[in-house]
Amino acid sequence: MKKNKGLKIAIVGATGLVGRTFLKVLEESFLPIEEIRLFATERSAGQFLEFKGTKLIVENVKQADFTKFDVALFSASKVASKEIVPSAVKSSCLVIDNGSYWRMHPNVPLVVPEVNFYQALRHKGLIANPNCSTIQLVVALKPIKMKYGLRKVEVSTYQAISGAGQKGIQKLQKELATGKTENILSKHPIAFNVIFHSIPSKYNFSEEETKIINETKKILEDKKLKITATCVRIPVLVSHCESVSIATKEEFYLEELEETLKSSPGIKIIDEPEKEGYPTPRLAEGTDFVYIGRIRRNPTEKNGLHLWVVADNVRKGAASNAVQILEKLWKENPEKIFNFKSLF
Repeated sequence: MKKNKGLKIAIVGATGLVGRTFLKVLEESFLPIEEIRLFATERSAGQFLEFKGTKLIVENVKQADFTKFDVALFSASKVASKEIVPSAVKSSCLVIDNGSYWRMHPNVPLVVPEVNFYQALRHKGLIANPNCSTIQLVVALKPIKMKYGLRKVEVSTYQAISGAGQKGIQKLQKELATGKTENILSKHPIAFNVIFHSIPSKYNFSEEETKIINETKKILEDKKLKITATCVRIPVLVSHCESVSIATKEEFYLEELEETLKSSPGIKIIDEPEKEGYPTPRLAEGTDFVYIGRIRRNPTEKNGLHLWVVADNVRKGAASNAVQILEKLWKENPEKIFNFKSLF
């Protein structure tokens, strides 16, 4: 297929929170879409979702014929990714997968367009979308790494409950409405509370913390990077916040470092704290930028730095990042969408 023809796109997991946001982001995109079809589990099949004023029926993914599509955007379960992605790629359909199953596979590029798009050009039919918290973190870290080097990163995340999908949103809304704890995700309430992600055992990291650590090293191509993370969920619907403490290899001036961040793709600086000017979840909601503020030195660390980093976890942390990968491929090397050697 040549660039002057439109794309035929499948969305797998279309009825979920990220799947529905795929549709919204694609409506805003410049991509020429010839056809778009929606797929989900048998339980969700038969629903209708709207795209550019047209109602589209959601089909059973078990009946999907991926030979009819150029691209499939996945936001499905680990099991679905494991079982369905290989057959889609074998059908010469490029897959961009928002799930976690393939992220750490050595032959699958893990891509954030502002950070390591060149890795997408090496794909074998499958490109992985990183974890939502990882995406905004590496967008902030990359320009600092390039100019000053990174010695150590410590991040604490304050994650909107939409990171758990629609069930997370429902848990918060029901608890606020009833005052009773909804026993999903956690035995603890999320309303007026803070809860952790699932932790496998005492003295261990949660799965979310492990994702951030491992994915950041892979994306920044620095296996020796000293990085640690603590992650919690907070009673906010949309946008993740991160308190990031960094130690650089080289000395820096704060004004110069701020200019470096400001001139980097995908970043907006809001840093006038004396006027209450700083990134907040509400400010980031509905946008695709990574917002940075509270830039200051860490006096306890040589070349130490503190940042406050905020982004919409459903858009930039998921749907928008995947669509941005596709947009950049279309603009810079469209043949990579249609012609590739399959990983499987």
